[in-house]
Amino acid sequence: MPELKDNPFRQRIAEVFSQDNEGNMTLDDFLDMFSVLSEMAPRDLKACYAFKIYDFNDDNFICKSDLEKTLVKLTRNELTPDEVRLVCDKVLGEADLDNDGKLSLEDFQHMIVRSPDFLSTFHIRI
Repeated sequence: MPELKDNPFRQRIAEVFSQDNEGNMTLDDFLDMFSVLSEMAPRDLKACYAFKIYDFNDDNFICKSDLEKTLVKLTRNELTPDEVRLVCDKVLGEADLDNDGKLSLEDFQHMIVRSPDFLSTFHIRI
């Protein structure tokens, strides 16, 4: 499936949706993933799973190191370390509603509401 094959987050997606959190997906895990990534899934459900995918250290927050890993994967290492830091600082500055230096699920959902492209990009067509 090309959408996952070319996705820089493919391993992380498999980890998030697998019951063992190691990426070893059962048929039920696979079906759950397709349900969440379908075009018909609600925005809040998609946002919740996107948040989990970007929360690399699984602490229920997206911290600066999670954002850095996300940017490196999204840009496929095309940004300099200074550019990555600058973008992360900008994201935290705009999206961190309680100014604690990390994004909660609530912060993330608030940011997603302001991003009209989110629903059209966070899906897999079957």
